[in-house]
Amino acid sequence: MLIGLSVRRLFCDSPGCGRRTFAKQVEGLTVRYQRRSPLLQHLVEMTGVLLAGRGGARLLQILKVPLSRTSVLFHLMRLPLAPAAIPRVLGVDDFALYADVYGTLLVDADTRLPIELWAGRDAEQLAAWLRAHPGVEVVCRDGSLVYRQGIADGAPTAVQVSDRFHLWQGLSKRIGDIAAAHRGCLPAAVPEPEPAPPSATPAGPPDQADTPARRHTKRLFEAVHAVTDTGLSLSATARELGLNRRTVGKYARAATWQDCVRRTRPRRTTSLDPYLEYLRQRWKEGEHTATVLHQEDLGIELRQSASAGGGVKAFVVSADARGERASTATHRMTVTLQVDTGPAGRDVLIGDTGRGLDPVPAPPAGM
Repeated sequence: MLIGLSVRRLFCDSPGCGRRTFAKQVEGLTVRYQRRSPLLQHLVEMTGVLLAGRGGARLLQILKVPLSRTSVLFHLMRLPLAPAAIPRVLGVDDFALYADVYGTLLVDADTRLPIELWAGRDAEQLAAWLRAHPGVEVVCRDGSLVYRQGIADGAPTAVQVSDRFHLWQGLSKRIGDIAAAHRGCLPAAVPEPEPAPPSATPAGPPDQADTPARRHTKRLFEAVHAVTDTGLSLSATARELGLNRRTVGKYARAATWQDCVRRTRPRRTTSLDPYLEYLRQRWKEGEHTATVLHQEDLGIELRQSASAGGGVKAFVVSADARGERASTATHRMTVTLQVDTGPAGRDVLIGDTGRGLDPVPAPPAGM
């Protein structure tokens, strides 16, 4: 649509007037210093608000209003911001701009929208802002004394509260301090574990244990033999069941499904075996550090043995994996070991005088 508009052009003959000529405006159609009508300008601005630069430029191209993405962003940035209402609950916090330079951020705690942002953490600046915006009832802040002084000066009637993060942080720290101070009382407060009720049915042999792996193995064994008994070859059976040919061959050669179950290797004996009972005792008493256990309890016989140190660490890791650490109270005990010279000039552990510890059983003669 092309509109031919004729307007009056007026001239000013006054020598002191800086505006020599001006034209009459048509309300709703023209605006001074604008190349678009108010309706078209509103369309460009709303497109920038909804789609930003590239998306807005593509949509305006379809609407026959060709503009670049930078022009759309330019009109978007020209939009005036809505005046911020004075919040009832104000959030005050600092943030790091870069390195050791900090700024202050004011947030409306009800709408969660930012209100003001400035560089620095100054009490006077915060107090001046609060005086210029009266009506704040509650101020949520961290533990900064600077903000506390600024709020007290600018809004003395406002209630100062701590934010959620610092509440949880202070509570957890206080609970940790109390638990550390009363660490010795924790073992006595733990109730004795209730004995497990006897099983109604006796446990079957290990080969009959009902586990998902064994059930899967039994189903594969029955499926393979059901197909191979019909006379099909191993390759045809593998294609029929969607299995690997080697897997089909293993199940076909087995007489029972128990033969296909993966056997666990027996545990090998180590130089740590004579001390396992003592390690379990120290673990229940709260010592969970592999280095301390190795140097304090086993260092007499095994200090020069690298495999012994690794065994103690493996014992601690396996106990962690079983979840035994979470069920015990963590505390440290001081133990005085009694050492005597045994055969072949070796030092032998014969006992200790620690608090609440029983004598350590002597290792076998061969150790």
